[in-house]
Amino acid sequence: MLAELSNGELSNGSLNRSFHLTHLKHTDTGACRPEVASRIALFRTMDLHILDHRLRVTSICKNGLVNFTHPLIKLIFLRKRTRCKFFSLTETPENFTVVLDEEGFKELQPSEHLQVESSVWLPLNVISNGNASNSSQAVGVTKIAKSVIAPLAQQHVSVFMLSTYQTDFILVREKDLAVVIHTLEAEFNIYREVGGEYSAVLSQDVRNGFQKNGKEAPQPTVHPVLIPPNQFCVMSLDPDTLPAIATTLIDALFYSSSPKEGALPSQDLDCIKFFSFSLIDGYVSLVMDTEAQRQFPADLLFTSSSGELWRMVRIGGQPLGFDECGIVAQISQPLADSDISAYYISTFSFDHALVPEEDIVSVTEMLQQHRKEPAC
Repeated sequence: MLAELSNGELSNGSLNRSFHLTHLKHTDTGACRPEVASRIALFRTMDLHILDHRLRVTSICKNGLVNFTHPLIKLIFLRKRTRCKFFSLTETPENFTVVLDEEGFKELQPSEHLQVESSVWLPLNVISNGNASNSSQAVGVTKIAKSVIAPLAQQHVSVFMLSTYQTDFILVREKDLAVVIHTLEAEFNIYREVGGEYSAVLSQDVRNGFQKNGKEAPQPTVHPVLIPPNQFCVMSLDPDTLPAIATTLIDALFYSSSPKEGALPSQDLDCIKFFSFSLIDGYVSLVMDTEAQRQFPADLLFTSSSGELWRMVRIGGQPLGFDECGIVAQISQPLADSDISAYYISTFSFDHALVPEEDIVSVTEMLQQHRKEPAC
């Protein structure tokens, strides 16, 4: 189900969370739907949008953050001045992962504290083809595990996932786009956004340089997982209210590593530091644990109508890198088989899945069983 904030400002047709949201109301998005390119397209139930952003994936080390505080604050609060339309900042125990478009990337000066993945990445977005989804259905990466994630893994296409409050972005390398389109065109109506307009894309349009993978995809490494005790919230807010939470947000992003007054030394012994802020095409998404949430004014934050809490599954015992394929599929496929919703956020070093707290026991057992199964 597509939704917009009650102030009427947010009506981007690419946002497609299928559950009801507090402070949100239903809107007719038919005007946002691209023209159907052929009779065959009428029988497909999903659209795949290639969005008009060229992205870079970067990492800022913790002890070098002071060198980037000013440009990051500028990207968060002065988006009209920077002209950055796709910005995501995620803090993990290891580093800060920053995903941003070319305009935003200009704000980050070269530094020994900044790592930049060499590829240009393109964000993909899956849209239900005008059909309202049942609110009881699984959402997030689970919904696209079999139709997108698994087929791309079979074709050796590495993906970088970024789930937000509003939707799920599948980032693929620009050089892999021809393979992506060829792999997914049987399942989706594929459209590419250029200057805010969408046009249909067929594989023959991008066949130049395409070579079909004739080899069997290698069996992916089964990575260890960590399940910290934190409870997480996935939220949003009206971007116009960002100035009202500026002090709190800056403190959460840049100063939260400082010891909290009155905190016991063992209080957060097993908890993991994770805070994600995204500002993409005018939409704000926040992922934080409940301790961080208490610092924010509740009346400004939007959350799901159920107030659902989420638990994290952190994937990887050591940094995963960007070239291995099938990591997302390794987690999303079992969740899809069990119809369990999940958000999925990749970072520079590790991957993170968020599942409903009520499902964490079954997810833990499922992943333990998956590790015991012999490779096929």
